[in-house]
Amino acid sequence: MSCIWNPWRGCHRCSEGCKFCYIHKGDAKHGRNTNEIVKSENFYRMVEKKKRSGEYKVAPNGGLVYLCFQSDFLLEDADEWRGECWKIIKERKDCSFLFLTKRIARFMECVPQDWNDGYENVIVCCTVENQENADKKLAVFQKLPIKHKQITAQPLIGPIDLEKYLDGVEAVTVGGESDRYARPLYYDWVLDIRQQCIRRKVNFSFRQLGTHFIKDGKEYTVQVKDLMSQAKKAAIDVSF
Repeated sequence: MSCIWNPWRGCHRCSEGCKFCYIHKGDAKHGRNTNEIVKSENFYRMVEKKKRSGEYKVAPNGGLVYLCFQSDFLLEDADEWRGECWKIIKERKDCSFLFLTKRIARFMECVPQDWNDGYENVIVCCTVENQENADKKLAVFQKLPIKHKQITAQPLIGPIDLEKYLDGVEAVTVGGESDRYARPLYYDWVLDIRQQCIRRKVNFSFRQLGTHFIKDGKEYTVQVKDLMSQAKKAAIDVSF
């Protein structure tokens, strides 16, 4: 079983991949200012317990927790709250916590003192979108003391050679950009990254098409509701 834990919400655009960010678009629909970083009322939900049984209310049997998917876990504005999050993560050793970040350069200044070579129940996913971004961030990422590393190339807005950065990486996820004005996703880019992962025996997942998807020289406009299902139909995921 999996669940989502958002200890805070709000974020700031910091890279080319943020142009059509789902967080900003979702907040705009609800009249919220995404640049206002707010601590969640559910901040402690992962350690709340039932009065009678004493078991955890959320994920009582453990499982995967998607952490901070309405923000970035390494966001500067959340520095004052992150320490408490690490304590919660440490308490919930029965769960695995996965977070994505576009701010991997801040990682070492954001970890707890007892991090050492990493917590066994933390999965860190570095997000990249083009070659320039990948070279900058993955060069840092590959040297960090993290037990479980993943890479997300979404939105993929250009071809990327990331093979030399795959040592110690457990999985790579690729996906296109979702928006009326989204930059196109070329299927050849996806397949190329897939081959890189196969050569290095790294798990690969094609998460979603782009709104503007180009395959065999033909461009398709895909509805948002179909982006993930169409990627699944491609059946190109690889597991080792």
